[in-house]
Amino acid sequence: MTINTLSLKTLLVPSKSVQVEYPGMPGFMIDLAFLSRETLLSIRKKSTKTSFKNRQAAEEFNEDLFLQLYVENAVKGWKGFKLSYLEQLAPVDLKGQNMDDELEYTPENALYLMKNSSNFDGFISEQVSDLGNFSTTSSSK
Repeated sequence: MTINTLSLKTLLVPSKSVQVEYPGMPGFMIDLAFLSRETLLSIRKKSTKTSFKNRQAAEEFNEDLFLQLYVENAVKGWKGFKLSYLEQLAPVDLKGQNMDDELEYTPENALYLMKNSSNFDGFISEQVSDLGNFSTTSSSK
């Protein structure tokens, strides 16, 4: 009897996607990608610039670039994001808008929502870092 040896390296994937519903907002479904440690380190490295001051190396971390790259890698899309939901997440002026209209997903919209809603930011960060959300054996997904 021959036993095939599996290599963990061949089984690992750098990213895996799942769709989650935002709590308290029925139908607001967000496509998220699990970010591996390697991906997070790469984002951090791209966001860090080394400069020299008085012959000393100093690292400068660009928080805006980090957030932009993080959102691009983590939030892959959404649907069902009604304007009435937006009003619950960030200060907005929706006078004259139909509250049942949906805000289209764009990377820019996702970035501005992350920047302006600590609740949305916290939810995304929690979901993306919870490996259980991306498990194929999870009964809730």
